[in-house]
Amino acid sequence: MGKDIELAILFADVVGSTRIYEVMGDLRARDMVLTCVEIMRSATEQNHGTVIKTIGDEIMATFPTANDALNAASRMQHDIRTHSELKVEGQPIAIRIGGHFGPVVLENRDIFGAAVHTANRMTSQAKAGQVMITSAMVERLAPEWQSAVRQIDVATLKGKTSEDELFEVLWQKEDATSMLPAIALGAAVASREKQRPRRLRLKFLGQDIVVDDSRSNITIGRAEENDVVVKGNLISRLHARIEFSRGKFLLVDQSTNGTFVTTRENEEAFVRRDSMQLKGEGMIGFGRVPEAGSPLTLRYNCEE
Repeated sequence: MGKDIELAILFADVVGSTRIYEVMGDLRARDMVLTCVEIMRSATEQNHGTVIKTIGDEIMATFPTANDALNAASRMQHDIRTHSELKVEGQPIAIRIGGHFGPVVLENRDIFGAAVHTANRMTSQAKAGQVMITSAMVERLAPEWQSAVRQIDVATLKGKTSEDELFEVLWQKEDATSMLPAIALGAAVASREKQRPRRLRLKFLGQDIVVDDSRSNITIGRAEENDVVVKGNLISRLHARIEFSRGKFLLVDQSTNGTFVTTRENEEAFVRRDSMQLKGEGMIGFGRVPEAGSPLTLRYNCEE
């Protein structure tokens, strides 16, 4: 007889395992994949989790809380990325992780239910080195973990009819920095403050929007609830956001097709599910390279 229970569910798998076998050969590749699986198993067990099953280069694990699940996911990513022997042609092996929290049926040491499928489909939304989770898991996180997630997009997962919010977990902790004497630190901060731009001015279709201390975050996308609404078949519902943080203006892409930036000096950058600092002035294109005069191009200017 099955038992109904609510759990956090994680799927984690090795990215590009077919290529690993091609490059490293069957025996060496098998050992590397097994090492990855053991690291994922160990991280699960160290954080109160249970490995339900392993399938080749993938594990499925459950946890009593969402926090336990993210503690384990963070440990998996860190330990595999920093393992000295898990490299292919000089590049570290990567894993991707997807998670969800919801009701499952626990029976014969296995779990069943729609929540399991949702967690699995979140894994397919993740890129190498990413941890992707649903809003159901975000809602159950402690404030410390909630502050380390960002919404990437709104998408219809395979096999479902309704849209789900997709969140990326920023699992990498900032490196600890040495403490400076208070007087020197204050002087350094004051010096940096003088050099930092105070506002970012955006121009789009007649709109003039300023991002600064009083308005530190704007969203951009095709959905009407965004601060800047950009229509087009390459634009995601929630495509990107621009935020003012620690004296820097950051463009955070949350889209399927990415964001393109061209500076005044004609330097070009492409951001997809990542972030970059905006400096000086230039143009931003959503899902395509920005073109001067195009109604889909947003112009930006960092002002003192």
